[in-house]
Amino acid sequence: MIRVLICDDQDIVRQGLEVILSTASNIEVVGAAVDGAEALELVHELRPDVVLMDLKMPGMNGIIATQRIRDAFPGVKVLVLTTYDADEWVFDAIRSGASGYLLKDMPREELIQAIEGTASGKTHVAPDVAGKLFAHTARTAPAPATKIVEELSEREVEVLKLLARGLTNADIAERLFLSEGTVRNYVSAILGKLDVTDRTQAAILALRYGLVDTGEGQ
Repeated sequence: MIRVLICDDQDIVRQGLEVILSTASNIEVVGAAVDGAEALELVHELRPDVVLMDLKMPGMNGIIATQRIRDAFPGVKVLVLTTYDADEWVFDAIRSGASGYLLKDMPREELIQAIEGTASGKTHVAPDVAGKLFAHTARTAPAPATKIVEELSEREVEVLKLLARGLTNADIAERLFLSEGTVRNYVSAILGKLDVTDRTQAAILALRYGLVDTGEGQ
């Protein structure tokens, strides 16, 4: 069972999400917070697997809350669910450690799938938001590779490139003719060498250091 905490300052949104998620047999809503400060308290008390986090809230906003939750409880995933797709919100949320960035107009089935995927360690980003990330990276000159990146093996770099393009472990395994378990081991090794905690942060580093050609097809 995936334990979910909802954080949104609007009653109707919190109630609506609870109704939507109640239709999924493998998801349990364990609590709801009206702002970031309350979300931080409830994460400490309830230890959810995933926090559905709005961004623009009175008091402690979702960016600060995400960073504090990830710092204090690195095992808890934060999935941003908001109406804001402006660049500054997107980049700040990802820098703060969010495991995904979704918009509130997404279909119910996709939301449930995103929560399931986030709980299992996958990254989910709305297509429009992903476009912003790649466009931003394409406009920015790649930083020189660091010693950490240089420590990656040739195979690990191949896996990282595909991970950064949004492929799942199963997709990567198929592309590289490896078992899914082997890919999972490579991903764990990559996260360790890059000193990051999740796939989103690894993908951002891959983009920053020019390991991914934003013009490549899928």
